[in-house]
Amino acid sequence: MHRRLVFEEPVSRAAIWSRRLAWFSCAVLLLSLLLVRLREPSIEGLAPVVGAYLLVLLALGLALVAFARIWQKGHRGVGMAAGALLLCLILLAPAGYVGFMLATRPALADISTDIDDPPAFSRSMAALTAREGRIPPDVAPEKRRLQRQAYPKIAPIVLEEPADAAFSLARKAVTALGWQIVESSRPGGRSGAGRIEAVARGRILHFSEDITIRIKPRVDGSRIDVRSASRIGSHDLGANTKQIAAFAAEVELLMER
Repeated sequence: MHRRLVFEEPVSRAAIWSRRLAWFSCAVLLLSLLLVRLREPSIEGLAPVVGAYLLVLLALGLALVAFARIWQKGHRGVGMAAGALLLCLILLAPAGYVGFMLATRPALADISTDIDDPPAFSRSMAALTAREGRIPPDVAPEKRRLQRQAYPKIAPIVLEEPADAAFSLARKAVTALGWQIVESSRPGGRSGAGRIEAVARGRILHFSEDITIRIKPRVDGSRIDVRSASRIGSHDLGANTKQIAAFAAEVELLMER
C-alpha cells in the first residue's frame, strides 16, 4: 500500500507580515492619538500620528505585495492579506478625509457670519487667559470674500425675538453644544450689543476654536453674528464652519420648543 503525500503551498510571508504590521500600526496610531490628547495641541505634536500612518502605508504595501505573490505563485494567505488590507483602509479613512478637505476647501482658519464687520474678540483678562493670550488677527478682505464663495450658507441669524431674549437663546445654545463660556454681557450699554465669548474643543485631538457671538438689537427683533477662529494652522478643514452651523441649528431647535 502506497501512501500519497500531499504538499500544501506555503503561506505568503508578505501576507503574514502585512497582518502583523497592520495591527501593530493600529496600536501605534491609537497610542499616538492618546499622546496628542495629553499634550498641548500643536502642529509639531502631530508627528507621532504621521509616523503611525507611515506604518499603515507600509502594511498596505505589504498586503498588496502578498496579493501579487499569491496570484503568481499560488501561495496561501489571501485571508490574512485581505484582513490587513481592510484594516489599513479603515485606518486611512480619516487621513483621506483630511486630504479631501485640503484639496477641496480654501485655506481659511477664521470664519464669520458678518464678513463686512466681523465680531471682535474680547481683550479682557478672562478672555485672554482662556485663549492663552492669543487674539485672533484681522482677516484680509479677500479672504472674507473667499469665505463667502466657499460657504455661502454661513449667514447672520435674524430673529423676531428682542435682543435680550436672543441673548438667552444664544447662551442656552452654547451650553447645549458643550462650549466653554469664558465671559458674557447682555445687550445694552453704549453699543447696545450683547456678547458671548466661548471656546470649543475637539473631541478627538482637543484642538480649540475661539468663538465670539454678538447679539444686536433691530427694529424688528435681533441679529446674532458668530465668529469662529482656529488657534493652530492656516487651514481649519471646515471646523469653524461646522461650529457656526451647529450653533445656528441649536438656536433654531430652541426656537421651536
